[in-house]
Amino acid sequence: MGLDTTMTQPTVETERFDLRPVRRADMGLWEMYASDARVATMTPTIPHPLPPGTAENFVTLAMSTDREIDFWTMDGTKSGNSEFMGVIKLLRMDRNQSEVRYWVAPPFWNTGLASEAVRALVDANPMSNETMFASVFQDNPASAKVLVNCGFEYIGDAESFSIARNATVPTWTYLNKLT
Repeated sequence: MGLDTTMTQPTVETERFDLRPVRRADMGLWEMYASDARVATMTPTIPHPLPPGTAENFVTLAMSTDREIDFWTMDGTKSGNSEFMGVIKLLRMDRNQSEVRYWVAPPFWNTGLASEAVRALVDANPMSNETMFASVFQDNPASAKVLVNCGFEYIGDAESFSIARNATVPTWTYLNKLT
């Protein structure tokens, strides 16, 4: 695995795909997959149905130089796959910590993509964090398994609001101490 730091946000390389910064060309596929209720309802921030302009707002935020979140596209073109297979992001927190969030497009579910993406981002640790947090909705045990397989430890239950569900949803919270 290599780390290309030629940009302000690095590209993280794996054998199968790259985690690369979001670009305008991602807008159409992001919109197609994010508008799927199965994706939106498993995230706290994607609305369903997807209002007009949401994809453009996402890309604009992801490409902003003063953002507090770094977004990566899971790009599989190097292995003959789609240039957009999902998104993974790190939200900057205080005390040298970040929160990992991710989603995978439905055609790539059950392929190990999420585990490989989370593992690659943890190993690269592009923000040089001491700790990474993550949480998943309790009705998404596959995502919880991804975190455990990538070295995250369960630390407790919590709740998070889901825009798509318009409800507060029980979550499991995880921690990965990197130093």
